[in-house]
Amino acid sequence: MTQLQWQWIDNDADLATVCNESRQGDYVALDTEFVRTRTYHAKLGLVQLYNGKTLALIDPLAITDMTPLWQLLADESVVKVLHSASEDLEIFAQRGGVVPKPLFDSQVCGVLLNLGPAMGYGKLIQHYLDIELDKGESRTDWLRRPLSAAQLNYAAADVLYLYQIYPTMLKAITEMNRLEWLWQEGERACRGRLEPDQPEKAYLKVKNAWQLKPVQLAVLKSLAAWRLEVAQRKDLALSFVVKDAVLLNLAKRAPRSLSYLEQLEGLDVRTFQRYGKSMLGAIARADVSNPPDNIDPTGLDPEFREAVAEVRERVLKLAQEHQVQPEFMASKKLVSQYVNYIWQDKFGKEPDLLQGWRGDICAEPLAKLALR
Repeated sequence: MTQLQWQWIDNDADLATVCNESRQGDYVALDTEFVRTRTYHAKLGLVQLYNGKTLALIDPLAITDMTPLWQLLADESVVKVLHSASEDLEIFAQRGGVVPKPLFDSQVCGVLLNLGPAMGYGKLIQHYLDIELDKGESRTDWLRRPLSAAQLNYAAADVLYLYQIYPTMLKAITEMNRLEWLWQEGERACRGRLEPDQPEKAYLKVKNAWQLKPVQLAVLKSLAAWRLEVAQRKDLALSFVVKDAVLLNLAKRAPRSLSYLEQLEGLDVRTFQRYGKSMLGAIARADVSNPPDNIDPTGLDPEFREAVAEVRERVLKLAQEHQVQPEFMASKKLVSQYVNYIWQDKFGKEPDLLQGWRGDICAEPLAKLALR
């Protein structure tokens, strides 16, 4: 790869200048580099920005006031172009309390253009520009200083070429009459990002929690809320507090004494010594008289499973008819969400299959199905 011409931004004044410059244009390409090993929140190491004039590599470790960047993200007159934006959105929300509006995710755009399943950035650039990117620096420690020229060149390429392919992709998605779909997907990706993690819902993210019975789920709910609080307070990844498998075993066994807890399979000595009493306290606080519902009825209720299969079959046919990537249109999560909504007599938030462009395609055909 040839040496790219980028500007290193490591002070408040230069950041304000490049962000103000970017707000004069129609769109800007963005990316982030971060490190996530033992911490609860990803550690932001670099922000890449290209506005057609300045290719900026922004050092968040040196800059004291990132406000101009957050203001740029919130400026709805400037399209923010990112690729596979999920982790970037998490960082923007956590660090800046903001999500990019409007969001043009080039990976989602590729799916809607029927280029195939979700493409990596390298494949997308090769498709549009016939350039093969060097991914040799992908394992860089982005918190280290100084970064090498090769590492900075690698980071700069992530926004330089993204900026270049945006007009072509915009034209194609507009001609396909799916630009509004793309904006809707951007809003959907940003939905809920600014809401704090809810301790009472943390148990829903524990792997294999669906295996538990309601009383066991009540114990898991209390344990998961406790683990989340510890993880946030100490800025530790959840698995570095207590692993999911151990949490699941705790919920199943519900030990009431340290001696019983000490014998629990999978619980190492250090975790026992550090958190043993706290875990017993969480177990004791579990509201077993008012347990949660089963998490995944798909595996428990044959009728529900049949309903999911019926809806999925119908939506897959609709995806084929409308030339939409099947898994993008009808993932298991979206289908189960819809069936749950119908089974609960349309109580709660309207499912994604009934909203936006998916709703335009699916709402009427699905309403004809007799699911109960």
